[in-house]
Amino acid sequence: MPPTTTDRPPSSLQLAWRQAARDFRAGELRLLALAVLLAVAALTAVGFFADRLERGLARDARALLGGDAVIASDQPAPAELLARARELGLSTATSLSFPSMGRAPDELGGAARLVAVKAVSAGYPLRGALQLRAAPDAPVREVAGAPPHGEAWADPALLDALQLRVGDDLLLGDSAFKITQLIAVEPDRGAGFMAFAPRVLVNEADLAETGLVQPASRISYRLALAAPPGGERRLAEYVAWADARIKSVPLRGVRLESLDSGRPEMRQTLDRAGKFLNLVALLAALLAAVATGIAARDFAQRHLDDCAMQRVLGLPQGRIARAYALEFAGVGLAASIGGVLVGLLVHLGFVWLLAGLVGAQLPPPGPMPALFGLGVGMTLLLGFGLPPVLQLARVPPLRVMRRDVGEPRAASLGVLAAGVAGFVALLLAVSADPKLGLIAVGGFAAAA
Repeated sequence: MPPTTTDRPPSSLQLAWRQAARDFRAGELRLLALAVLLAVAALTAVGFFADRLERGLARDARALLGGDAVIASDQPAPAELLARARELGLSTATSLSFPSMGRAPDELGGAARLVAVKAVSAGYPLRGALQLRAAPDAPVREVAGAPPHGEAWADPALLDALQLRVGDDLLLGDSAFKITQLIAVEPDRGAGFMAFAPRVLVNEADLAETGLVQPASRISYRLALAAPPGGERRLAEYVAWADARIKSVPLRGVRLESLDSGRPEMRQTLDRAGKFLNLVALLAALLAAVATGIAARDFAQRHLDDCAMQRVLGLPQGRIARAYALEFAGVGLAASIGGVLVGLLVHLGFVWLLAGLVGAQLPPPGPMPALFGLGVGMTLLLGFGLPPVLQLARVPPLRVMRRDVGEPRAASLGVLAAGVAGFVALLLAVSADPKLGLIAVGGFAAAA
């Protein structure tokens, strides 16, 4: 009598589904899934927070720089640099900074004080926000653009030193400027020697009337550049062109500053923060590998008799192996997605707990922590969890009668090697530093 459809052995997919449902009901697969979920949650929570913190640091670093890139010089920037920036559609703003003496009018005492004059163009600032007060006790408001003609914005310390008030005149060179606003926050002030002198902001168009700019004047010129949304490639093209142009001519006294090539204090802050957060992420990944491997080994030990019975019933090794591979792939994907969602919620707790320390509104995270969490979860389960489970397909039917045979052996070395290689690649990826990643891999191998 030919076999009916009910006599046919189940397919690998059907067998995987049945095994997954049974193992979940028994609680065995739930333990393994929970290990992966918690591992991915820990990794993605750190990843989401690190990503937001790095984006915030990069944003604030651009504010400190005054733009996405800056051409700094001790003379007006060559016209070709400005023309090329406009040709690529980049936003530009210029500023001139120099020390000078600020004086109160004679009728107000005539006191004088060294000040740091900064003349800015209409587009200032390109990044960050200039915050002003109309009076010492007035609320802070954000302002974009240069002071109006004939007006000056000054540090409160200058008014205290010269015994002036908002609305009084400040003498700079041959011109008198009316103080109309007090500077609360200047985003691109920097940390040079002149940063300790009270700041006075004026319109660049008013500078010529002061008579302060002379051929031998020590003036710092800055051409700030900012890319429009989606214009990062144009900015990178300009930075590469300008850097090559400055070095090839060469242009004396001209230098290009960016997050990568300038302001070493910014670069050091970003690098140190990135390395610290990468160490935390690496630790979470290593602990996840250990937890997954232990849970998978226990899972395999508990299923030796089940696989021996399946072999007795005629299921081939290949079908058993494929069923477990499909089962673990499905569980790994579900647990990884759950871990990403849990990590997203947990990282909000980090943000709330550290709100006072961070002191700024962090930008939203990007998709890379979620994708990385999914990759780590699948690699952990398939690379570290699946090899001992695949050995179940090699359990001989004789184990049904002899319990001393069929113990897991060092098989599936190819799968294990592939999993280890994938995990090493993920460690190197999350570290973003080959040296740090290799140290972590070496330490993990030594501990194993």
